[in-house]
Amino acid sequence: METPSWDDLRILLAVYRAGSLLAAGKSLGLSTSTTARRLDALEAALGCQLVYRSQSGTELKPDALRMVRLAEGIEHGLDALRRDQKMPAGTLRVSVPDGMAQTLARALIAFRQEHPGLDLELIGENRMADVAAREADIGVRLTRSTSNVLVEKHLASFRFGLFASADYIRRNLPTRKLSKGEASMHPFIGLDERWKGLPHEQWMRALGATRFAFRSSSIDAIVEAVRQGAGIAAFLEKDPRNADLIRIDTDIAGPTQPFYLVYHRDLRRQPHVRAAVASIEAYMRALR
Repeated sequence: METPSWDDLRILLAVYRAGSLLAAGKSLGLSTSTTARRLDALEAALGCQLVYRSQSGTELKPDALRMVRLAEGIEHGLDALRRDQKMPAGTLRVSVPDGMAQTLARALIAFRQEHPGLDLELIGENRMADVAAREADIGVRLTRSTSNVLVEKHLASFRFGLFASADYIRRNLPTRKLSKGEASMHPFIGLDERWKGLPHEQWMRALGATRFAFRSSSIDAIVEAVRQGAGIAAFLEKDPRNADLIRIDTDIAGPTQPFYLVYHRDLRRQPHVRAAVASIEAYMRALR
């Protein structure tokens, strides 16, 4: 079996992402026939079929999916190399939890004003970007890292509180206090079922919440539902999106959520990374 090159692997990666030879070719600037020939050559070099082809499109075999993961790793590495070579006039990619994107945007915009030649890419997502594989240059996480190639810093820990809209409070909870026995009478709003093990989701249940009238994987959607008076939700006390909501007192204090910043140790001597890390740290300290 011959060792495939990146030029070969990117053909397979394009087919996987596009779902057809026609669309893959367009994404690479190649004709459909050239894409097919390159894929045939890759299969011949490996000695196995990688892709089922039909009139409805393409489907990858299990062996091909392993090759796709390899191609994605190479792609991330090449992207990181290009970013490093372009710095400080280039792009700095920062991955943060979806709920912290608005908060961290403020820190990064202030940072960019001091580094106008640097472009920023802020990725708010529910998954954790693989910073060790350089999917991002800097990552902010809710849990500690186990990788020995990452530098990790504890940024801050913030407490959760219960919040509702002013209209909901006026109509349903004028005392602004929720006792454990009363929680079951109110609709709550939370993340979807995948995240029910998170501390603040468990806390709402510990308070007595039994009905979740609205769930979403999007923090912005949850905030909007609370603003519309759909119920009560748990948010970080320091979240700027809480400014127009009313804090509710509870018998049980909310849990605290730690935040950690990580970046690849190969970037320790990169001035732009050090400056960005310092800016994020300073902003988070000011929020404490």
